[in-house]
Amino acid sequence: MKKEFIWRCLFFIGGVILMALGISMTIKGQRFGIGPWDVFHVGLFKHLGLSIGLWAILTGIIITLVTMIGTKRWPQLGTWLNILFIGSFIDVFNWLLPDVTSFIGQLIIFLIGVIVIGIGVGVYVAPNVGAGPRDSLMLLIIKKTGWSIKNVRTALEVIVGLVGWALGGPVGIGTVIIAVLLGQLVHYTLPMSQKFLFQICGYTIPYIKKSAEVN
Repeated sequence: MKKEFIWRCLFFIGGVILMALGISMTIKGQRFGIGPWDVFHVGLFKHLGLSIGLWAILTGIIITLVTMIGTKRWPQLGTWLNILFIGSFIDVFNWLLPDVTSFIGQLIIFLIGVIVIGIGVGVYVAPNVGAGPRDSLMLLIIKKTGWSIKNVRTALEVIVGLVGWALGGPVGIGTVIIAVLLGQLVHYTLPMSQKFLFQICGYTIPYIKKSAEVN
């Protein structure tokens, strides 16, 4: 049991850091636009100030409260930690990563960032320590509808991207790439991470595995 708990915590923390890193990498490749949720956060930043990371935290709290009503369950501790860590690490990585000015450089860091986000989501959701607010909403919809991870994730990304664009957030071809591609990546990285975690310590989440196998 202790081994299982340690590995689940490691997966969660590692996934959260990877996701924040990937988000910051796509922001550094802003010439192509940024992720739908970040378009939304930047739109709020332009209108109300604060920082991208802080808006990620505030919107995360609101989404968590909505999901809590839908599930009629109090979110796990990991969900609240996710809200705090993701937003904080985004601001930290935005400060640490150097600015990239060349076209090729921004293209490379953007594409790598998308892949890193996809891996990060799969890794931190798999141990069920507490999915982040946006992914908790995704899992709630999956559980209620039986739709696939890739379809639900893609739909959420498209909708929030449109709202962020309406708020004046930067939208580009990269925003479309993330909205369409990220759901496809998580469709594979989540069950793969879950399988890897099961091989290490025997932990699995049956309903996520079942949902991930829906085409």
